Amino acid sequence: MEPHLNFYRNHSQKAIKQIDMKNYMKKMGLAIAGIALLSLINADVLSAQDRQKDGDGPKGERPSIENLFKKMDTNKDGKLSKAEVKGPLKEDFDKVDLNEDGYLSKEEIEKAPKPKRKGQRKSK
Repeated sequence: MEPHLNFYRNHSQKAIKQIDMKNYMKKMGLAIAGIALLSLINADVLSAQDRQKDGDGPKGERPSIENLFKKMDTNKDGKLSKAEVKGPLKEDFDKVDLNEDGYLSKEEIEKAPKPKRKGQRKSK
């Protein structure tokens, strides 16, 4: 084989390998991006499932009363004192404590209006 033909053949093989490597890198980049996206979606779904399992709804929804008592009733006496509650329930404690005994029962919390959260707009 003539030397100049051999040069062109080797040069074209190198070019093909470089093109193949570029295609491979693009495919790997897309695969990694896809895996990252699926991981984010999966984490969001799992987080939503955990909130539902714990009784906490999506942001802005009230947690279940059972869940409130599990988390806040530290002395397990079946009622919540002002020292045990936190967040919007603590801010509205006196409004929710209908019988003014210094404790919140499950019935009082069921009757309580939904608290206004920071940044929540008034409905028209």
